Amino acid sequence: MPCSPGAALRALCIAFCATLAPGGTAAAQAYPSKPIRIVVPFPAGGLVDTVTRHIAARLPDGLGQKGITIVVDNRGGAAGTLGTAIVAAAPPDGYTLLMVLDSHAVNPHIYKNLRFNIFTDFAAVAGVANSPLVVVTHPSLPVKKLQELITLARTKPAALTYASPGAGSSGHLAAEQLKLLARIDMLHVPYKGGAPALADLLGGQVHLSVMAAAVPVPHIRTNKLRALAVTGAQRSGALPGIPTAAEAGFPQLDSGAWVGLLAPAGTPPAIVSRLSAAVAGLLKEPDNRTMLAEQALDVVASTPAEFGALIRAEHDKWGRLIEAAKLKITQ
Repeated sequence: MPCSPGAALRALCIAFCATLAPGGTAAAQAYPSKPIRIVVPFPAGGLVDTVTRHIAARLPDGLGQKGITIVVDNRGGAAGTLGTAIVAAAPPDGYTLLMVLDSHAVNPHIYKNLRFNIFTDFAAVAGVANSPLVVVTHPSLPVKKLQELITLARTKPAALTYASPGAGSSGHLAAEQLKLLARIDMLHVPYKGGAPALADLLGGQVHLSVMAAAVPVPHIRTNKLRALAVTGAQRSGALPGIPTAAEAGFPQLDSGAWVGLLAPAGTPPAIVSRLSAAVAGLLKEPDNRTMLAEQALDVVASTPAEFGALIRAEHDKWGRLIEAAKLKITQ
């Protein structure tokens, strides 16, 4: 409806139009009214996929829309950048979302021709969960401690292969950091996600990996894989018998993997707030926290502002490290 130019009607017109605007109360109340797609830019079975499916199964209740379908759409490739580009170009209406891994903040340092900008093309919705990293080996490798791995690597320079979920992932960067600290050389074998990296590690095609603990936990518990150390200031509740990297003599190895939810830039703030509150609400439920903790996942449930600040801080931190240490993380 056209707005009258008269001063007397202007305030009423602005208030009325605001209720019809995409970011207005009416839009937020009507949302969601159709299926929501959450793009996972990695293959099924990895950390991001596991967390997303946990969230997707419970999000309709969190949004107060039990009949709404949440579709998980796996679009793996190029360390998550292919699926990320899809969401960057999607309509900003809250019906296409993106669950990202920590590599999201590192990719601009690796790929110089990205089809998106991680800061201007996305709206942060919520940080979801963190997982410590674990140095994990195939049982055929004759080591049981991190120091034994280092000794073996020194006797066989460049002979050991380590898998990562992709170039620039937290596991890749931590492994490169370990190489620098321990003065060893190992061959990096990047994969298109945690699941394919795990499959080849289980099959013995690679010797070891540094990856989010949530991915190999079941296989560590059944002795199909051997954990040597976890990152972080304290031991993981899911792997209490595994020492920290600090206990093994490498306190610098303190980074972990994080997962969070994004929407295309321009998504109405009211919808972003509703999604964020729904995710935080379900993550704070004791049953969900316990279930995730058993998989070596710590609930975060951060606000949009907090998650946006984390992405910026991680981008800047790893950029400084990559430059200072001259890490070889290109594809």
